[in-house]
Amino acid sequence: MSTAASGNQTVISVTGLTKSFGKKTVVKDLDISVNRGEIFGFLGPNGSGKTTFIRMLCGLLAPDRGLGTCLGFDIVRDADKIKARVGYMAQRFSLYTDLTVRENLRFLAGIYGIPKPGRSVDQCMEENGLTRFSRHLAGQLSGGWKQRLALAACVLPKPQLLLLDEPTAGVDPSARRVFWDRIHELAGQGVTALISTHYMDEAERCTRLGYIAYGDLLAQGAVEDIVRERGLTTWRITGPDLHGLARDLRESPGVEQAAAFGNALHVSGRDPALIEQALAPHQSTHQMEPIDTSLEEVFIHLMRNVRAD
Repeated sequence: MSTAASGNQTVISVTGLTKSFGKKTVVKDLDISVNRGEIFGFLGPNGSGKTTFIRMLCGLLAPDRGLGTCLGFDIVRDADKIKARVGYMAQRFSLYTDLTVRENLRFLAGIYGIPKPGRSVDQCMEENGLTRFSRHLAGQLSGGWKQRLALAACVLPKPQLLLLDEPTAGVDPSARRVFWDRIHELAGQGVTALISTHYMDEAERCTRLGYIAYGDLLAQGAVEDIVRERGLTTWRITGPDLHGLARDLRESPGVEQAAAFGNALHVSGRDPALIEQALAPHQSTHQMEPIDTSLEEVFIHLMRNVRAD
């Protein structure tokens, strides 16, 4: 499928994108740029504005303010052209549950006007591992296979951009892994993907990330850059009464967060000397070691001072 973005490395470019519903602003002055072949993860808690942003990109919602292009088309003036050229996957399974896998894809091939639809559907099922389920009713598939069918429906017309809104919600870890392998395979073919998620392990599989909370974009970049730029020093602590220790440490200068991770406590702050000073009185009763700061710890830190309107 040809697009206006052919030869242009920038697939998504928005500046100052804003959207409100009533008195509540759900997306606030977002600036985002995504290049061809990138997997851009849009990470954030539920209700943070991820879905609203995606719906604005693909022309389903008009922004209140801001400028943007998607596949080289203006997101306001050319909404119909954008909708015809992207693969959009909503949170909820939206195909016909009383049709078979093949019937669903064949129906979509007719809507898209795909040449040689039978051959295209066969190829699509094979590429997405669906051939053996071709005669199964879509409604009888497991969650993972429904997800695989929904992705197949997105890529059937061979779009250059995929907009996937929390596509793996409610899907088991094994199916999620297969899904992400397929996304990376498509990215290797030059397909761009913007994927919203609240799973930290999925975020780490993206080329770049944007972290949004209550409509504000708090961080953007490659995972390692986001972690480095936050400048946190983190220690892992094990031993007795970690809950009480966490309560005490949170009152100590330099300790910006103390959070339980399994059977350990992770303590972080931006001043290494103050962190060590806070931990010193507990060295005789607890085991401690410095560790690399994780993406999850960075995002917990980012959320500390952020509140909903």
